[in-house]
Parts: sequence; structure tokens; C-alpha cells
Amino acid sequence: MAEEITSATATANTVRIAARKARLVIDLIRGRDVAEAIAILDFTPRAGSPIISKVLKSAIANAEHNFDLDAQNLYVKEAFVNEGPTLKRFRPRAKGSASPINKRTSHITVTVAEKATKEG
Repeated sequence: MAEEITSATATANTVRIAARKARLVIDLIRGRDVAEAIAILDFTPRAGSPIISKVLKSAIANAEHNFDLDAQNLYVKEAFVNEGPTLKRFRPRAKGSASPINKRTSHITVTVAEKATKEG
């Protein structure tokens, strides 16, 4: 007997935001209901909010379309941000020297799952 799939995942790779900044936003939605998480992201004034909101909505769409899960019954099971490749650039400075600029990227992953329903 096959185990029923109750979760769906969405990822955004090599997003141009530092992982440290994205983690501040992703920590706000971990473990929350999907509707509540979207509301939190809509009203959070940080650069990572629209990006993470897009990944969350993609995970919800994956759950509905690929696994026939009910969007009203979903919560954020896992949400994490890993560091992606760093774009290394240099800025000219005084006396012909240069200083490095690291343009950091992130891999954002969101997993939504169906809440356990109590049968009795």
C-alpha cells in the first residue's frame, strides 16, 4: 500500500538576496497556516518578503495541482534559506587599490503540508 503524499515543496535558487536577510523573514512564517503566512509576508516591510511570498504561493500551487491537496488545510511545514554562490566584484579605491564586494545569493525552500485531521 502506497503512502499518501501530504506535502509539496517549492524552491527558488540563486535569488539575489543575502541569506542572512532572507532568514529574518522566513523565520516569521515557519509552522504557520498558509493564509496567516501570506498575510504576514504582505505586511512585512523587508526586501525578502515578496520573494518568499512568491515561493510560498508556488508551493501552495504545487500542492493543489500535483497532489490534489486542499489549500485551506495547509501549513508551512519547512521553510529554510541556504547560501547560494557569491558574485565577487571589485570597487576602485584610492591610490589605484581595489576593495572586494561580495554580492551574495540564496536558495529559498518552502514546504507546505496538510494538517492532520482527527478521525474519531
